[in-house]
Amino acid sequence: MKSALFHVSLPFVICVALANTSLFNEVEVSLSYEHYAEKRVEHLPGFLAMPCNCLVNLAYIFMGLYWLWRRGDKETEPSCYMRQVFAFMAVFYGPVQWTRLAVLRRVPAVLDQWFTLPIFAWVLVWIRFIERGQIKWHATDAVVLELYSLLSYGLALVDERGFEVALGCHVALAVYQGVRVQLAHGDARTLGYLLLALLSCSGFVVLKLLDQWLARYRLFQRLTGHFWSKVCDVLQFHFSFCFLTTLTQRTQEKTTALKRALSTMIGAERTIGGRTD
Repeated sequence: MKSALFHVSLPFVICVALANTSLFNEVEVSLSYEHYAEKRVEHLPGFLAMPCNCLVNLAYIFMGLYWLWRRGDKETEPSCYMRQVFAFMAVFYGPVQWTRLAVLRRVPAVLDQWFTLPIFAWVLVWIRFIERGQIKWHATDAVVLELYSLLSYGLALVDERGFEVALGCHVALAVYQGVRVQLAHGDARTLGYLLLALLSCSGFVVLKLLDQWLARYRLFQRLTGHFWSKVCDVLQFHFSFCFLTTLTQRTQEKTTALKRALSTMIGAERTIGGRTD
């Protein structure tokens, strides 16, 4: 757990340091409450200015802590590391979003966008671990993918829609790789988790985009589209955990069974060979 915490906190600190420079001064981010459909409650402090959109960020922390301590019966150290890194990402992400709403400043707004990318990239890292197995997988794979993911935020410096382009590519790659690994190693259970994760991802995107439009209806005036998009985002996290941990366990069980079968065959051949001699 210490290594997972270090490997998440180190790039986190570096990104915070860079965000506090003038590097991202031209990045297009929203810095007003008018961007959100939920009405500000004036008599509440800044960290609860929009109570529902603020408090929903606790769900990221609780969900991350749940998966951080939820260890499988036959979980290996590398697969445990995969789970813990993803869990720490969720735990760190919640406060970043909350800070953005509380202070409405550029730095947390940039970090809110930026940290979304390596979270989706970790899904690709985990899938590559599942496909290659514990022996063939190398930590450099994770470093390279996460580095490319972090650098892709540079698109936001080139165009005002650069972040959306980078995020769209991350989402598309995660969906493609998820479907591919499901076809190769999944079963009915993992298919259910994958479909729920994809449904949650769709809800996250659509409800966020329709935040202002949905506010015309009373049902979405306090618990707004943005609020429900965050609920979908937490569910997307959760079902991704379910999908990836289950697939990891399945592939490891298959590998163990194959090794046992090969060991039995080799032992039988030796026994037969010895009798022949």
